[in-house]
Amino acid sequence: MASLDISARFSLPPLHGPVDAHFFAPEILRRSDVFARRAKLLRIVSADVIPRLTSLHRPDAPTVSRDQDVHGLAHLVLGTDLDAAIDFVTGLRAGGVSMETLFVEVLEPTARHLGSLWEEDVCDFIDVTLAVGRLQHLLAVFNETHALPALEERRSVLMTTLPDEKHFFGVAMVEKFLIAGGWAVQSEPGAAMEQVVSLVESKWFAVVGLTLSCDSGLEKLQGLVRSIRERSCNPVVGIMVGGPVFTAQPDLALRLGADASALDAPSAVVLAQKLFDKGAKAGWQTP
Repeated sequence: MASLDISARFSLPPLHGPVDAHFFAPEILRRSDVFARRAKLLRIVSADVIPRLTSLHRPDAPTVSRDQDVHGLAHLVLGTDLDAAIDFVTGLRAGGVSMETLFVEVLEPTARHLGSLWEEDVCDFIDVTLAVGRLQHLLAVFNETHALPALEERRSVLMTTLPDEKHFFGVAMVEKFLIAGGWAVQSEPGAAMEQVVSLVESKWFAVVGLTLSCDSGLEKLQGLVRSIRERSCNPVVGIMVGGPVFTAQPDLALRLGADASALDAPSAVVLAQKLFDKGAKAGWQTP
């Protein structure tokens, strides 16, 4: 595995670079306390996380578990040096970890861990938003989509539920994190299925997110996924699903024809980026 010279390069980078323009909402970066947050996290990561990560990557260090990878990466993206996080992931890739394994076993669990830190009030919404934005950028860097022309025009998501859904809180939280993560989000909770299909037929979306709370709507959801695939003006549109029904059945999303399911709002943002990258590599038509 490649060695990590993390501590030597851990410094405060400029906020308003090309990364921030695509992966963070402008209002997040305009907050007066952003620099104070970053300085505080820098002290925490420098004093605690870096020494542990450095010791783990000595030649005689024990094998690092995926849990250690997840917690280590979470602390890095909560910090201020994106290059250190890139080095960390580069080390995993150099050790033979595929991009798919990296996503399933490290990046997505890291996003879920960040969501847990938020729920437990260890980190607040802004801290988690900044960290998830860095996870998005890591995916884009390693999938080579971070420098696409007109990138900001393509990062669009449609969020909706089935017409008879009554629980919109989960959708609202995903929407909030997506917007904070720099996505253009159109939310149509409870829209008629034909309305949703007509919308994706007439308007270009990189990703469509569908939420279902109970298994009584599985057949309708499967039909909606099929119709979106058939009629979307983006032929490689990514479809992610979420809701309690998918938590207990991880493989259900694929059985219904969707690409994947997200277990919480931060992981939904990272999953949207993965689907975005997948669509870009498959070859988009111009929106």
